[in-house]
Amino acid sequence: MRVIPTESALEFVGRATWEALSGNPVSTTVFDNVHDVAHVKIAQQAKLVIIAPATANLLAKAAHGVADDLLTSTLLMARAPVVFAPAMHTEMWEHPATQQNVATLRERGALVVDPANGRLTGADSGPGRLPEAAALAQVCEVVLARGSVAADLVGVRVLVTAGGTREPLDPVRYLGNRSSGRQGWALAAAAVARGASVEIIAANVDLPDPAGCTVTRVSTADALLSAVLDRAHGVDVVVMAAAVADFRASNTAPTKIKKSDDGGVPHIELARTVDVLATLGSLPPPRPLLVGFAAETVPAGPELVALATSKLRKKNADLIVANSVGVDKGFESPINEATVVSTDGVEAEVPSASKAAVAVAVWDVVLPRLPRAGA
Repeated sequence: MRVIPTESALEFVGRATWEALSGNPVSTTVFDNVHDVAHVKIAQQAKLVIIAPATANLLAKAAHGVADDLLTSTLLMARAPVVFAPAMHTEMWEHPATQQNVATLRERGALVVDPANGRLTGADSGPGRLPEAAALAQVCEVVLARGSVAADLVGVRVLVTAGGTREPLDPVRYLGNRSSGRQGWALAAAAVARGASVEIIAANVDLPDPAGCTVTRVSTADALLSAVLDRAHGVDVVVMAAAVADFRASNTAPTKIKKSDDGGVPHIELARTVDVLATLGSLPPPRPLLVGFAAETVPAGPELVALATSKLRKKNADLIVANSVGVDKGFESPINEATVVSTDGVEAEVPSASKAAVAVAVWDVVLPRLPRAGA
């Protein structure tokens, strides 16, 4: 790893720290070790260039081809994928000059990740916050895996649901499932890395917001359905990665359900929750492309495909991503395996791999079904 700070960056973190962390010398100018021609050497060796944080000043320089230090000179030389992670005050981010510079960089093939919404320098808060490092790393993982910033989802509006709903039994207990939301997060990150505009509806996900996404948090199946229906008319594709609890209590106890002294067990009557996927599948045309998930406890193979195909038809979905789940498998695990099924049969099979790899495979199947992709 090579770190190329600007002179301003060294006001925040010193040269010695960067050199110790990266294990490489650090310079801000092309006039150090001139015989190495550092901006040429670094650019030719790079597999990925990430600018984080990318200030308004740096975005302007990059957009206009300014090369007045080692970093901007390296950027002009680089042929590896380039990812910008802007961070600045809201007013600077929203200024027409900054937005024009961002548009220019995107048109040239760079990935500019929208900043997060949150606390900024001082007491200000709003769009302009640098996304969490782990969220940026997730986007960069997708770019590295594909070897390019292939913005084939530019112009595509994506809605992803993630996590698992919780249906209250009483004020402290609930019916739910073990979904962590990691697969939904990976799907969102992969879409951002390919240029899509992404919104997430997260059900009880304890993860930092993915880079470049807006996130709405819900808890129950009813709340998830309401949020999805509120946004579905304005998107091109809905990816239903959230695990929706199948049952809820017919009547939620207003106070904590107590254990009885005689050792008896309370009787809890259950009812079905709303079927979010089927509700979306029943929307009148034109409706978004609909990608559902089927978490099953059978192994990958013909039986899993049969279950996925049945769900596809019952819910009127366009694609079903079927995966085998269980203890240390699928849910709460960084690893997943999936079979993507359409009405034509199996579209893709992903053996045990990272959830990022599964996400890339899913979008590869979705892409040709999106008439707006690349528009």
